[in-house]
Parts: sequence; structure tokens; C-alpha cells
Amino acid sequence: MKGPLFYAKILLFGEYGIIKDSKGLTIPFNSYKGVLKKHSELNKLQKKSNKDLKEFYKHLLNIDAAIVRFRLKEFKLDLLEGMYFDSSIPQGYGVGSSGALVAALYDKYAEDKITVLENLTRDKLLKLKTIFSEMESFFHGKSSGLDPLNSYLSLPILINSTTDLEPTGIPSQKEGKGAVFLMDSEQIGSTAPMVEIFMEKMKNEGFRKMISEEFALHTDACIQDFLQGDVKSLFSNVKQLSKVVLGNFKPMIPQKFHQLWQKGLDSDDYYLKLCGSGGGGYFLGFTEDYNKTKEILNQYKLELVYRF
Repeated sequence: MKGPLFYAKILLFGEYGIIKDSKGLTIPFNSYKGVLKKHSELNKLQKKSNKDLKEFYKHLLNIDAAIVRFRLKEFKLDLLEGMYFDSSIPQGYGVGSSGALVAALYDKYAEDKITVLENLTRDKLLKLKTIFSEMESFFHGKSSGLDPLNSYLSLPILINSTTDLEPTGIPSQKEGKGAVFLMDSEQIGSTAPMVEIFMEKMKNEGFRKMISEEFALHTDACIQDFLQGDVKSLFSNVKQLSKVVLGNFKPMIPQKFHQLWQKGLDSDDYYLKLCGSGGGGYFLGFTEDYNKTKEILNQYKLELVYRF
């Protein structure tokens, strides 16, 4: 058995803000992927995946059948026959490792599934998001369902609000000097505690004001610039967003990166932002000269996401 591939995702803009109804833009990232496989003899890593899937099976037993129904007998049999998720997506890095797994399981076992080939109305997208949110809550305690949605559809998705989503097109990449890139922090992040910190901060009126008046404003502007291909305006808005994140999301940025983050803002050589919930994993970087930035950040592993 070998199923279809499900890719990693990158939330280009909207981390945390999408919890509070600001815009977001998520794109598939085909450098990493996962696939369901079955083998009678499993190695140590595959055994761990099989064991984790057995725990996930129990979670699916408790999902309301009014939301989604699964062919659970088939799932259980496949698990007994050595099914595992073969994935190159790094875990705890903010690129949707659990989302790809959720998408693969929905694709294989859901009854009456919504497919990519049909007309994806807003209602269908919201239904998928609700289903994926229920499924992925097994991993994060609370999930927006967006990571699996992106992985399942393998399309860029524009999030206008929690109840308004649409597949979108992004400008084709250019062979220019500018780039969006991932920077490896070389430490694993965990989503649940970071979201908890954010929710705690949201109890503060000043923080809430900053989210709606600064963070959401710059995020929305970045999305508009990116979709319209206005690179000059995009870099100006990304700089403002990077500044706001450094000033207000320090717990989500490991201490040793605070200075590096500020250095980018001071020099205008690159701008960093969170990729997912932060706390480790990847950071997203934006630069107008990728080769120069690679030299400046040569002690870190960078991966190209998009060319300007």
C-alpha cells in the first residue's frame, strides 16, 4: 500500500492573528511531504509512527459522527497490518507535520469526503476546516484546521476571517535577487504552550489593541502586497510587521535570536517573522538580496521558499 502524497505548508502571514480574525495566507511547501505506507516488518521509527496512529485512531472514535464518519474497521485493520506515516516533514517546526497526517487519513478513511476535484464552495471549505480542526485537536489541544486544509487541497488559501476562506492564486516566481526563506532555529517548538501564552496575553487590553491596530493592519497589508506582486510595498510592510513581532512576541522568539532579528531591522538586509507558533522550529525571512543574506546568516541553515 502506498497512498497519495501530502505536502508541508507555510503560513506566510497571519500567525496568531488568524485566531483573532485577522487575515492569513497559507501556501503549500513541496520540499517536504508525507505518505501512508504499510509494511509487515517495521523499523524503530515506523513502529513509533504505527503506535502514534493507534492513539490517533482512539481520538477518531470520539469525533461526532454528525461532523464526519470514518471507515474505522478498515483503519484498524491497516494498523494491525503495519501501517505508518512516512514523512520528511520536520515535527515541531511550524510547517504542518500533523496537518499532512490528518489530510492523509481523511483522504483514505472519511466517508462522503469532499474532494479537491469538486467545486470548492465556501461552505465546503468551512466544512473541511471544521472536520480538520476536530481531527488535529489531538495534537495541539486546539486547532484551526488550516494546516490539514492546505495540505489536503495543495492550494494557496486566503483566510479573510475564521468563517471566510478562499483558494487563491499567488504571483508566479521571478528569477530575481529577492526571496522568502526559512531559517532553521535548530530547536523544536511546541504549539500548545505558545498558544497558551498568546491567549494569556490577549487578556491584556493593551496587547489586544496592538493586535487589532498594528499586527493585523501590517499583516493584511503584507498579504495584499504579496498577492498583487507589489514587492516594494511588501518589504516596507514586512519590516513593520517584523518590528511589531519582536516588540510584542518575545516569548515566541528564543532569546538567542533577539539580537539577530534586530540586526536585520537595523541593516535592512533581511526581516524575520514567526513561521507558525514560534518557540523554535523555523523562522520566515524576507530579503531583497538572498545571496547576500546567505553570507550574513551563514551559520544557519536557510531554505528557499519563494523568489521575487
